[in-house]
Amino acid sequence: MTLIQVTDKSTENDFIQVNVFLNQNDSGYIRPLDKDVLEVFDPKKNKAFRSGECIRWILKDNDGNYAGRIAAFVNKKYKTKGDDVPVGGIGFFDCINNQEAADMLFDVAKHWLLQKGMGAMDGPINFGERVNWWGLVTKGFHEPMYRMNYNPPYYKELFENYGFRVFFDQVCFGLDPKKKLSQKVYDRHAAIAKDPDFTAMHIRKSELRKFITDFTTVYNKAWSGHGGLKQLKEEQVSIMFHQMKPVMDEKIIWFAYYKNDPIAMYVNLPDLNQWFKHLHGKFGLIQKLKFLWLKQTRKNNKFTGIVFGIVPEFQGKGLDAYIIVESAKVIQPFTPYTEYEMQWIGDFNPKMINMAETLGDTYRSRVLTTYRYLFDRTKEFKRHPALA
Repeated sequence: MTLIQVTDKSTENDFIQVNVFLNQNDSGYIRPLDKDVLEVFDPKKNKAFRSGECIRWILKDNDGNYAGRIAAFVNKKYKTKGDDVPVGGIGFFDCINNQEAADMLFDVAKHWLLQKGMGAMDGPINFGERVNWWGLVTKGFHEPMYRMNYNPPYYKELFENYGFRVFFDQVCFGLDPKKKLSQKVYDRHAAIAKDPDFTAMHIRKSELRKFITDFTTVYNKAWSGHGGLKQLKEEQVSIMFHQMKPVMDEKIIWFAYYKNDPIAMYVNLPDLNQWFKHLHGKFGLIQKLKFLWLKQTRKNNKFTGIVFGIVPEFQGKGLDAYIIVESAKVIQPFTPYTEYEMQWIGDFNPKMINMAETLGDTYRSRVLTTYRYLFDRTKEFKRHPALA
């Protein structure tokens, strides 16, 4: 078998094709858009290059067939509370069901990360935002949501046989959005709703500037400083909202207010993969036109939770139930959705896990696992610390 570093357009195309080749006969596979993968490795598109660097390899067998691929990253902003060594990352891993091949890929990434001064590697992770391309599917091998990793079950053995250990599990929850929520949720909602100072509304595209400001306010109060996350500027949120605008469904993006001040948000989007799976990885002019046609002619019955946040002073007071019930009053009767899946919640966040489990008839729809490999094999392994 031969390792080849990605250095030009030809090998970059090979990097894309490995994923397609190895998954082409899997009925649950949806090919990612090529552009979404390539942008991760484009310094002009990915701001992670300002604080890090990355490298990619492909693996071919003795007959010249695709056998695997891997990327390795270092990013000085990638830190977890309690880390006592610098940690690099690996991602975009694909491999035939062969431990020798997997070990070759893990070894070349490890050696590169050692040269960069790292003491451990996490994977599979992304070189950039944690909401994309993060975690190995270890439960729920069905169609992935947009920009979500997908892999066959045997990848788990490839990782664990090499010596990776579970750093944390990321749990996704599914439910039927047409079903009634649990009585506990309605009771908690009622306790908040009796106070007229609390209100909730879904966004309106005609007033996008207001909701950009509200999103920025809630995000910065709820997450700034957590896990190395920095404050967002309105300009950044504005770019994000305008990128999302063509696929936004106003009725599934919600904000809650207290005396007109934004205090919570519940952001959902239609699952774009329900349309993109018909584009076979491409998004040129023809595919963009086809996408617009699909949006108009093919009903999308699945939506997904992207962001759920409450400002600190209103946490633990039932506001989660309040905004969910208020949104359900609109989503259940006035939208076409029959499937809902919340994006992953880390198992280190028991409060959010508990909230998801008390919504009603929820189930763990899939688990994505982030593994860690310590280069010093005598060092004590510690899982991701739990949030207070």
